[in-house]
Amino acid sequence: MKTELSFTPLSQVSTELLAVLAIDTQTAKGPDAKATPRLLTTDPGVTAAAAAVLASGEYKAGANETLLLHAPAGLAARRLLIVGLGKQVKATVHSVRNAAGTAVRFTKPRGIRELALALPSSESLSAAASARAAVEGAYVGDFDPDTYRSDRKDQSVQTFTIVAPAGDQQSTIESAFAEGVIIGESQNFTRSLVNEPGNKLTPTVLGQRAAAMAKEVGLACTVDSTSKLHELKMGAFWSVSQGSAEPPALIVLRYEPAGVKDGPILGLVGKGITFDTGGISIKPADNMEKMKYDMAGGAAMLGAMRAIALLKPRVRVLAIVCASENMPDGKAYKPGDVVTAMPVAADRPGKTIDIINTDAEGRLVLADGLTYARTLGATHLIDAATLTGAVGVALGMINAGAFSNNDPTFEKFATALATSGEKFWRLPLGEEYAEMIKSDIGDIKNTGGRYGGAITAAEFLHVFAEDTPWIHLDIAGLAWVDENKPFMAKGPSGVAVRSILEWVRSYSA
Repeated sequence: MKTELSFTPLSQVSTELLAVLAIDTQTAKGPDAKATPRLLTTDPGVTAAAAAVLASGEYKAGANETLLLHAPAGLAARRLLIVGLGKQVKATVHSVRNAAGTAVRFTKPRGIRELALALPSSESLSAAASARAAVEGAYVGDFDPDTYRSDRKDQSVQTFTIVAPAGDQQSTIESAFAEGVIIGESQNFTRSLVNEPGNKLTPTVLGQRAAAMAKEVGLACTVDSTSKLHELKMGAFWSVSQGSAEPPALIVLRYEPAGVKDGPILGLVGKGITFDTGGISIKPADNMEKMKYDMAGGAAMLGAMRAIALLKPRVRVLAIVCASENMPDGKAYKPGDVVTAMPVAADRPGKTIDIINTDAEGRLVLADGLTYARTLGATHLIDAATLTGAVGVALGMINAGAFSNNDPTFEKFATALATSGEKFWRLPLGEEYAEMIKSDIGDIKNTGGRYGGAITAAEFLHVFAEDTPWIHLDIAGLAWVDENKPFMAKGPSGVAVRSILEWVRSYSA
């Protein structure tokens, strides 16, 4: 999709479809309250073209509600699309992001290949922030998961233009627009990886895709396999890998901004299970096909690193993705096995792990990934994983789970959410939960029982983060969207890319 920024007056924009945003200004409540839609534009031509239909009462300006007008009088555009942001008091730049995605998804199946979106004219909505959010939303809306359909028709919007008001903010809007392009493309890069079938995206291929991206954007990258895991004594990671005919991949990317020699080193660690059968503790057949998405945490780290490389924050970052399949063959690890994780130092033996359930494999690969990040110099850690079904039970498919051992570090992440617009909810850690994963035969066990499953999984990872400031993101409930939304196709969401990026940028010198 080609993206452009224009400062042409709206009435003069020649395009197949011009989209403008609207809000409901009604503040009254009760059964007799009627919606009062208002366009967020000061262009007299556009307001005149839509005046009659807005006055009719048939359009309410609800969130992502659309109304199409053909051949609008007085406009150079062939069609006028009105997209609602919902109630005025609730409208934010995140509403603008979704509205832009809605406009793109409205356009795609109608054979319209050219779309222009007018930035909202509103004191409560920053033009620059809206420009960035809108272009992010347009990329999100343009993605479809039908990669392997033999009769696939290219319905992509070929040209997406944001139309902004001319004035003193022009350079700021241009910068925000450019950022939005990078972030939208990076989120879709993550989604394209998560969407790949397990037979197409093996750990080896994921490593190749990571290396190709790194070369494209200027990141240092190494991809190692079995021998490196044995060299590093990554017994937890290897135990998951050993049951598969596909070799594992240990992917390491580095971002080193010029002139930055001190300050924090941020370690990004992602779970990269390219297919998860559950191993010997095999999963039920229903919905197992979705387990190709079990590398969404690793893919989020790769997408974030792509954006970091292009946006160039002044902070050092390294990313580790531990990629493997979890398969149940004769060499696979078994319930009751005891495996030894990577040692953090030569004089400190690795933790021993009592395997209770081989389907709790993500925390094993992350354990060695977190330790490796620390040995490579990471001073702050963040991991992302489709780790537990329990987090979806706790939070529904509305919020992803977040955990941290350090309040100042988490506060930076919470602040990042205000920009990313993604929904994470912090859940607790504590000694009582840590007691639930103590083992009789080893140091810890890899599950803590039925109750508090997302929390005990986080406590397992806490063992390997130790006192290093650390955030754990359990994205299992949000990494895959089961139904189409007005602004996003069902399938991979790319969740956490924007939030991780903004957390990293918060450390920029």
